[in-house]
Amino acid sequence: MNRVKEVIVVEGRADTEAIRHAVDADTIETNGSALPEETLAAIQLAAQTRGVIVFTDPDFNGERLRKLIAAQVPDVKHAFLTKSEAGLHVKHHSLGIEYAQPDDIQQALSQVYTLDKEPSGLSDITRADLRKLGLLAGANAASKRQALAEYLHLGYVNGKQLYSRLHMFGLKLIDVQQALLSLGEDKGKENE
Repeated sequence: MNRVKEVIVVEGRADTEAIRHAVDADTIETNGSALPEETLAAIQLAAQTRGVIVFTDPDFNGERLRKLIAAQVPDVKHAFLTKSEAGLHVKHHSLGIEYAQPDDIQQALSQVYTLDKEPSGLSDITRADLRKLGLLAGANAASKRQALAEYLHLGYVNGKQLYSRLHMFGLKLIDVQQALLSLGEDKGKENE
């Protein structure tokens, strides 16, 4: 079993158990969508000593936690699961790391993103580019965005979040175009 050097931040004990079935890793649990001061202090210490990977559920509360942590600890890395990998097919009321298969967890942890402290100038993507590619408006925009986000391991994104996340991770227009080609989408639907 592969050892993960960084400490992985998850939402709860069940997430920790799922991760330990997939990899050898230490975790910090936020115990839900709250972020108590002592938990944040532990995350900050782990970031200084070993590094941190934020691996929260692909839902509103998971994204909220991710943003809270990244605002306080900008050097964290981010791992994402798609909604289907996080148990969308399981009959329950929520999504979670706890429902993921070990292979999906290993894959997500092998493709972590790190935010750049100076994101300006890293990405050349404009909102106009995303509109031309049919990712912001049109009948299939939401499904195209979801497919692209899953392919690039960006987590769930709406149109506004897609633009921000692409810039946050320094992805270029060519990366998006190649991903869409790989997904079988047209390079750009100017008339959509």
